Amino acid sequence: MEYARLGRSSLRISRLGFGAMGIGNPGWRKWVLEEDAARPILRAAVEAGINFVDTCDFYSAGASETVLGNVLWDYASRDEIVLATKLGNPMGTHPNARGYSRKHIFSAVDASLKRLKTDYVDLLQTHIWQPDTDLEELVVAFDDLVKSGKVRYVGATTMPAWAFVQCVNLAKQMGRTPFVSMQCEYNVCHREAERELIPFCRAYDIALVPFSPLARGFLCADRRDARNATARHDSDDYTLKHYHRPGDFAALECVAKIAAKRGVEPSQVALAWALAQPGIISPIFGATQVEHVASAVAALDLKLDEEELRALAGTYETRPLGAKSH
Repeated sequence: MEYARLGRSSLRISRLGFGAMGIGNPGWRKWVLEEDAARPILRAAVEAGINFVDTCDFYSAGASETVLGNVLWDYASRDEIVLATKLGNPMGTHPNARGYSRKHIFSAVDASLKRLKTDYVDLLQTHIWQPDTDLEELVVAFDDLVKSGKVRYVGATTMPAWAFVQCVNLAKQMGRTPFVSMQCEYNVCHREAERELIPFCRAYDIALVPFSPLARGFLCADRRDARNATARHDSDDYTLKHYHRPGDFAALECVAKIAAKRGVEPSQVALAWALAQPGIISPIFGATQVEHVASAVAALDLKLDEEELRALAGTYETRPLGAKSH
């Protein structure tokens, strides 16, 4: 396994992050794995040297964190793992059970710590963006959690570039804990972050730990072929809405062509592309089989040449302003 620094911090994380959205309760999403099925996958990830594990309180309404708390510490010491979680999505029906008020941030972290069976998280991140957020309140609350010892580092997810810039600047101006990472959607088919967000993060040495490097599984196989159908693809309306454009299929075909030429899996080509992009520290992948972990780790050794990178880049179809995607 390879490791890299999390932005300007001295913390080192694996060059692949394990995403735990697919672990929790199948009642939330039918493709999600319960604890017994998740156990060998988490063990394989730890044994492969993956130390960066990312989850969220919203995944399976907290069950993802619960499974991690029940399983992860059987295979690794707390000190070995860089554990990341997120908050912001609804965790109840009342108006303060979501968003980035000081009230909800503190309550959400305390609840996550109980589920994860730990007294701190290494990286706390915002989740879905809330346009009416008071950014100063968010920055101060995150800083106070670091000072309390419940959080080590803070970052953001799927936040507009202007808002993230403001958070970074507010933290600096007020002498508060800096944001060390950005978790944005990024893959061969989805490169909107290259417009502003990624250049900003690279300029300020903020770690990019993107999610969906495989485009929610779209880049793994041609789902138009019924033999390649999966429970996730068939039930994930986001994928159907945002990864079925002509350019997306062109990217898929290019990925498949390179994979066939190299004798590797399409998922490995997609991961290798993400790993080769400037500023990308640790793409976060999901796994629902032990074999998925081994495949992802093998992608670290796949180095795409310039011709292959140009061919993949040439398939990109930009999304219009105001497109309803991350």
